[in-house]
Amino acid sequence: QVQLVESGGGSVQAGGSLRLSCVIYGYTLSPDCMGWFRQAPGKEREGVAVVDADARTTYADSVNGRFTISQQNIRNILYLQMNSLKPEDTAMYYCAAHWSRASCSYTDPSRFVRWGRGTQVTVSS
Repeated sequence: QVQLVESGGGSVQAGGSLRLSCVIYGYTLSPDCMGWFRQAPGKEREGVAVVDADARTTYADSVNGRFTISQQNIRNILYLQMNSLKPEDTAMYYCAAHWSRASCSYTDPSRFVRWGRGTQVTVSS
């Protein structure tokens, strides 16, 4: 059974930084696409960033230039480095993975078949 476990969330002031980690357990094949999503109270889940099997990355406009997604070479740990945090970045952050080369997009969360339980990020002004 594949499991994803996030860590690294916390409370920071605006302008600060956090690094989220997501460890993937129990897989036999490396995911073709891994990503970070977030959901704030009362809002829909939104995609943040994804990285595909060729290490190509894509970011939502709202975080482009501030966040960096990366993974270890053996692709069992996914990271999200978040800099210049804003209060509007406050949300529960989830990592997710899928095993399809057809698409790797943060705008298509339905393709992601394994999700972590999330880690809370709170940014105060």
